[in-house]
Amino acid sequence: MNTEFFAALELLEKEKGIPADYMIEKIEAALVSAYKKEYGNNTNVRVLIDPVKKDVKLFQQKEVVEEVEDPETQISLADAKLVAKKYKVGMIMETEVKTKNFRRLSAAAAKSVIIQGIREGERRVMQEAYENKHEEIITATVNKVDYDTGNVILDTDNGKAVLRYEEQIPGEDFYVGDKVKVFVMEVNKEARGPIVTLSRIHPGLVRRMFELEVPEIADGTVVVKNVAREAGSRTKIAVYSKDENVDPVGACIGNRGARISAIVDELRGEKVDIVKYDEIPEEYVAAALSPAEVISVTMTGDRSCRVQVAPDQLSLAIGKEGQNARLAARLTGYKIDIKAD
Repeated sequence: MNTEFFAALELLEKEKGIPADYMIEKIEAALVSAYKKEYGNNTNVRVLIDPVKKDVKLFQQKEVVEEVEDPETQISLADAKLVAKKYKVGMIMETEVKTKNFRRLSAAAAKSVIIQGIREGERRVMQEAYENKHEEIITATVNKVDYDTGNVILDTDNGKAVLRYEEQIPGEDFYVGDKVKVFVMEVNKEARGPIVTLSRIHPGLVRRMFELEVPEIADGTVVVKNVAREAGSRTKIAVYSKDENVDPVGACIGNRGARISAIVDELRGEKVDIVKYDEIPEEYVAAALSPAEVISVTMTGDRSCRVQVAPDQLSLAIGKEGQNARLAARLTGYKIDIKAD
């Protein structure tokens, strides 16, 4: 049985990534729990699990005393010397307890502790794996679609995770077997609640996708300054180049628009405006209001400005329901007041 026991520990470590040392701690706790349920909570016990010798033993511990006051934790010197003459007052006498003598209730309690330990171990392994992917993109496979809640169950490299309905791009549909890119927004280190929060609407998804698609961003030549997004509709991304010979906007678009097309396809057709970042606030704000053409930008405060456009550019600058102006303001960090010249 001991050989099978340690083989099971090795299998748990190999298949689920749960360290054998972690499980040994849980099993020790399970055996102590079973013993106390069998012999009483006041009793003392020592568990010995030796992976090298593949041995598991349980010892009842009692203090050797002149006069016994608590039979559960003490043994008289006279009785101890009947076992071995070496015992003296104050020493601890250990007696091996055979676990096969545990009653069904005690064994069930031990089993429950071990199962709980396995679940906690699996959760810890998954938490550590997701922690390494925090604020990164992972590619997952759709396992199930819950049509009642709209949530999607995904298979990731680290198990199953939920893409909640409110973290999905509005209007997108999922089918079992689909490959989908998701942003690891948050990793929960608490015992309760989902281990990881995934998102398709977070601006970080767009930022990371540009890093994956554009080599100049990956190698640091082109830098993403900021991203403003209204998922499913429009995104504005500000970029600048550390190399004056590299056009940051052109690098993001790619040859014949190949790079930006791949990103737009993954975002289910969401419009993406690539804005050239500029240290000069007036230039930056004017670029952020693209595709509208701006006549002038005047700073009216520390973080506010007034923009003049031609009458035929006003609606374009403001955008549908104010979206273009809203995203430009969020991208630049300036309050923008747009007026027709």
